[in-house]
Amino acid sequence: MVRQQHAPPSSTLFLLVRHGQTPTTGKVLPGRAAGLHLAEAGLAQAQAAADRIAVLARVDAIYSSPLERARETAAPIGKARGLKVGVDKGLLECDFGEWTGGELKKLMKLPEWNTVQRAPSTFRFPGGESFTEMQGRMIGTIDRLRAAHEGGVVVCVSHADTIKAAVSHAMGTHIDMFQRIVISPCSITAIAYSAGGPVVLTVNSTGGSLAELRPS
Repeated sequence: MVRQQHAPPSSTLFLLVRHGQTPTTGKVLPGRAAGLHLAEAGLAQAQAAADRIAVLARVDAIYSSPLERARETAAPIGKARGLKVGVDKGLLECDFGEWTGGELKKLMKLPEWNTVQRAPSTFRFPGGESFTEMQGRMIGTIDRLRAAHEGGVVVCVSHADTIKAAVSHAMGTHIDMFQRIVISPCSITAIAYSAGGPVVLTVNSTGGSLAELRPS
């Protein structure tokens, strides 16, 4: 009997979108605190991201972190694609614990700040997550959503640190290097996952067409 050969599944494309600008972006470490909404500039950024994603040939699913700023960024994307936005706790911001809500200019003066920047794998936020736990959570979420939408295109609206951690993992670099990655508000990062491993297609993209994104 001849055993039928099946072609391997095509890659699953993830578009990782950071939420738009808020009134405290660059000033405060908001973390998971509730009640932070997009600023006017953030709403415009969200619409611009939605316009870029609207022209893609396909989008199979859209997911968002539960936080308001992420859901408000995902809303115009869902509207543009005619898809309901699913809320997934795995896309949540890092749990900054006792640092939540702290002013960045004050946090930067703490002796621990240097560790956060240069050796994040060794740091756990007091009463919160470690960066290693955050990365594991984010990658586990991507793996779960990839299994649910194999071969498709998945949009995930999340946060700067979680997306940086996903990029670092996909590139095969240590989490201690992830602070060297920049993820701007409403930027789009594209990573294709297949049986052969992840391929990073673009990072921190804030303009231009996404239509030609594919592994070379």
